[in-house]
Amino acid sequence: MRILIDNELSIAQQASQEPQESQASHVPQVPRENRMQGSGCELLFPENELKPLIDIERSIIKKFRKDIWRKFILALQEFDLIKSGDHVAVGVSGGKDSMLLAKLLQEVQKHGKIEFQLSFISMDPGFNQANRELLLKNAEHLNIPVHLYESGIFGVVDQVASDYPCYLCARMRRGSLYEKAKSLGANKLALGHHFDDVIETVMMNVLYAGTYMTMMPRLHSTNFEGMELIRPLYYVEEDAIKHWASYNGINAMNCGCIVAAQKTSSKRREIKELIRTLKVINPDVGKSILRSTQNVHLDAILGFKRRGKDVPFSEYFDKEHFEF
Repeated sequence: MRILIDNELSIAQQASQEPQESQASHVPQVPRENRMQGSGCELLFPENELKPLIDIERSIIKKFRKDIWRKFILALQEFDLIKSGDHVAVGVSGGKDSMLLAKLLQEVQKHGKIEFQLSFISMDPGFNQANRELLLKNAEHLNIPVHLYESGIFGVVDQVASDYPCYLCARMRRGSLYEKAKSLGANKLALGHHFDDVIETVMMNVLYAGTYMTMMPRLHSTNFEGMELIRPLYYVEEDAIKHWASYNGINAMNCGCIVAAQKTSSKRREIKELIRTLKVINPDVGKSILRSTQNVHLDAILGFKRRGKDVPFSEYFDKEHFEF
């Protein structure tokens, strides 16, 4: 297995193609050790010693077949995420979600009927040395040949938007991954967002933004022509991912991103707690939230948006036929 490492600091300042980039590009680079590498995230410790690679791979198909493998395959099939001839670049952040995603895609590549190519890209936005080494150590043990490159994003965002960094950092990181994936010849970028991310996004939009939107399983990039983003863990719940990592003794990165620096959205934490509380009353509340995104009744809402256009209630009320 090969792990490639290169330095591409300019990507952090060019990738997202958003107006904020013009400001970020004039900000000098700051040392690797900056205040956006702090602590404060949930710490997860494995319950077992690190298992051999063959046992880890077997557990995906055997022990976690129901809670992980079948739901992963369901998303691939239902949303037509991977097609023959695709080149999929997998974003490997070093956390439990992306590590599992990488192994799942390797398994389906080995045993599936669709022929496609895989690349694994890991962006170092300014990790401390311990997290960087942990990422590389886990990737080597799991036989994930990551291409690690530096972006310097933490340093840029820390200076430009230190009070509210998450939005800018997310856009810059995604743009950087898109650019790296495209440079490797990939036409799809796979990210490790899971079921809980999806339903939390729905509720955050409803309760705090006053809009109804979800995190899509696939979407076309607006800034990188021919590139598509896919989320194969769409139906896999976070608790199952935690169990998989813990059972196999995988000490995944807990606090690599700035969301670990006690700057993560307090609103997302509130939503996570709200859903956890509601599950005590209704264990299937998460499924209901997701199902609601597939059962939108346009005849019973006061307006909607379609491709950027506002369509108010008055435009379609009393009309037997309505064209978007």
